[in-house]
Amino acid sequence: MLRHDSNKSHPFTSRWTVQENKAFERALAVYDKDTPNRWCNIARAVGGKTPEEVRRHYDRLVEDIRRIESGQVPFPIYRNLQDGA
Repeated sequence: MLRHDSNKSHPFTSRWTVQENKAFERALAVYDKDTPNRWCNIARAVGGKTPEEVRRHYDRLVEDIRRIESGQVPFPIYRNLQDGA
């Protein structure tokens, strides 16, 4: 099910559960870029998603990775629990 999201960079998104994301990750490992009907196969493996939703999810993942690798996303600052901070 598609819905309008306030996220301006991706106006139409679908919600993904933790289980769907895990199935998506596993399916990406099985169906590489040279696999015929890749997005149909991944959608079938995830269940409940269309090939277009799966492709958009992949495109967002690639963009997130690009932003992280280019330094556009700051590293989180974690407290050091050993120091009691």
